[in-house]
Amino acid sequence: MDSALEPITTSAAHGPRTLGVLTLTCSEHRGIVQAVTSFLLAHGLDIVEHHQFDDNDRGALFLRTAFATDRAVDVGWLTTAFAPVAERFGMTFSFHDDRPPRLLVMVSKLGHCLNDLIFRWRAGTLGGEIALVVSNHDDLRPMAEAAGLPFLHLPVRPDTKTEVEARLLALVDEHAIDLVVLARYMQILSDDLCQTLAGRAINIHHSFLPGFKGARPYHQAYTRGVKLVGATAHYVTPDLDEGPIIEQEVIRVDHTYHPRTLATVGQDAECLALSRAVRWHCEHRVLLHGRSTVVFR
Repeated sequence: MDSALEPITTSAAHGPRTLGVLTLTCSEHRGIVQAVTSFLLAHGLDIVEHHQFDDNDRGALFLRTAFATDRAVDVGWLTTAFAPVAERFGMTFSFHDDRPPRLLVMVSKLGHCLNDLIFRWRAGTLGGEIALVVSNHDDLRPMAEAAGLPFLHLPVRPDTKTEVEARLLALVDEHAIDLVVLARYMQILSDDLCQTLAGRAINIHHSFLPGFKGARPYHQAYTRGVKLVGATAHYVTPDLDEGPIIEQEVIRVDHTYHPRTLATVGQDAECLALSRAVRWHCEHRVLLHGRSTVVFR
């Protein structure tokens, strides 16, 4: 069962309200939803949005419930208070407050994804706050700095890769980064870095993979006469471009599309898929489950 109920309000709102989110995964059992809603209501938390998915094939339940309160959302206190409920059902769960997650965006030379993320961030529709931009080239410094964002140039060579990745992790800690966004960052991250950032790093690539690997993928696609151009946003894992998929965008094309036109269309698809994936992650709508995801849009 996949259900979405919105809004469900249990009391009239008075004055400023703050929002929080509960996400959880567990095996299917009777009474889970009742236990969750009873806990929230008992602590004066009004349910404003509820999604759940019962995966009968895997015997798993996935749940996202957003709630409102007249008080500040104390994630630590809620986590402790909810622990007995979670233990009873064997839940893996997290509470989240309404603080926008902080993003570190990594780029190389192509700027379309960075430009799109900056636009949505400044418009207030990205879901997170871009804290800084890191690149292995200096080309996109003007774009970042024009938006008032700190830009750090970290050149990558075979003999400096370990040092650069250590610096990257230091930046994640220094700037309290919640999510690393690889916005066409053309460097392969080490297995150790991928594991350290598990569930906290999103990558974008053209959906020609694995059909058109290597250089000039759009020229390869043109030669083969493709009819669909797409892009895939996924979590970063040590398995190159095979992490859990969050979002995919597809645009139909035909024989009249030149490689340059295909590249333009493909870049549009990349921007759409990446921005959606980032926003859904920031809104705690993506629940990881092994090599796949459940996304409550």
